[in-house]
Amino acid sequence: MKQVLVVEDDRNLNQGLCLALKDQDIQVMPCFDLKSAREQLTGGAAELVLLDINLPDGSGLELLHEIKTGRKPVPVILLTANDTEMDVVMGLEHGADDYITKPFSLAILRARVKTQLRRELARVSKSFVIDSYRFDFEYMEFYKADTPVELSKTEQKLLRLLVENQGVTLNRATLLDRVWTDGAEYVDENALSVTVKRLRDKLGAAKYIKTVYGLGYVWVVKQDE
Repeated sequence: MKQVLVVEDDRNLNQGLCLALKDQDIQVMPCFDLKSAREQLTGGAAELVLLDINLPDGSGLELLHEIKTGRKPVPVILLTANDTEMDVVMGLEHGADDYITKPFSLAILRARVKTQLRRELARVSKSFVIDSYRFDFEYMEFYKADTPVELSKTEQKLLRLLVENQGVTLNRATLLDRVWTDGAEYVDENALSVTVKRLRDKLGAAKYIKTVYGLGYVWVVKQDE
């Protein structure tokens, strides 16, 4: 079940939004200020946030910034009575995924919520959590434990092929063809060996990225204790 956080200090409107959005696939969590919203987000369960800008204990833009710069960013739809061009620009520059001004149609709101949830599902399908590693290919964010790792485009392509095919040995010809899509026939085979070594070193993944001699490379599924 998908969880949606509604951060709106008008209790009647908040209740109306919760009723309008709740169905068998969506659990709605109401919050009325930044403090309670932060407490809910700490648990990491929310998959979408509907966020009012004007809240009793501060600006929703503060929370928007925290969400988008945090370890697990989620989609945010701003709900606000502010409909000037500058408000829209500020919201989008802070990373908002959508922006709806009051008053608004509940039918349109539901449609936009479902659109964002579908996009988030598609994004999550492009991310992997493997032991202490987290790889998000949509946002190009790669972590070993809590430490970010910078990868080149070529290294990202190679890593994605390996983790999408965990436990499967990918031969060198296949990797050359799919990593260097703009002309593998002109790439020195040594380039693959060099890229694999750089990727192993950056991730500290010598136990994960294994060489299968005479064939190619594999991201192993299980580790020896």
